[in-house]
Amino acid sequence: MQPTNVALRKRTQIAKANRVMFLWVAGVSVLFGVALVAAIFLTQMLLYNERVIAEKNRTVTTLSSDNNNIKALESQIRVLDTNQALIDSKAKPDDQAIQVILDALPSEANSLALGASLQNKLLAGISGLTLNSLQVDPVVGVESLSSNNLVVNVSPILSASQNNITFRFSVSGTDSALKQVLQNLENSIRTINVTSLKIESQGASRILSVEAQAFYEPARVVQLRDITVK
Repeated sequence: MQPTNVALRKRTQIAKANRVMFLWVAGVSVLFGVALVAAIFLTQMLLYNERVIAEKNRTVTTLSSDNNNIKALESQIRVLDTNQALIDSKAKPDDQAIQVILDALPSEANSLALGASLQNKLLAGISGLTLNSLQVDPVVGVESLSSNNLVVNVSPILSASQNNITFRFSVSGTDSALKQVLQNLENSIRTINVTSLKIESQGASRILSVEAQAFYEPARVVQLRDITVK
């Protein structure tokens, strides 16, 4: 009987030792798993924080550069305000000289305003000149004709590939009158690129047909924005 009891006690101790070992292994495995997950999480947070800090540093660098450029820009604007050529070209006496530059390259493709400027300023007040026709094309993708034949802005964000407005006109008159038309186009504060020019004789007068382009530059919006760092 005694050897049997000893064997039973040994088996019981072995089984108990196995259970204790299993519990220890299971506990250590759980702790290792928790530690591994925590390490991965902390690593991801560290990398994410590094990306956030990098974006903040880029923002600070950009803002610092912009602030440093403000003084130089203000100095250049003050110099332009004393430019006599700009002062002489002001549309209104109360305008700043730099307004001439803004008028020369407007921020919108306003075909109606260009047509009015051609008709009332560049082609008006010339002795011996007759305006036969004038057509300003709406900018494709930006403007279109409404039901009342008015040019409307249909897409203020999109712009033509070269930001130009095509127009054409025909005038008749004496040689000196046609010469004055060309001088007015050349002296206009608007940048005008003449792509086609034709002069025909009609009795004592001549007919000048011109096809040209004027330009505009969409306004740039400068603003702070939020970005998502992933």
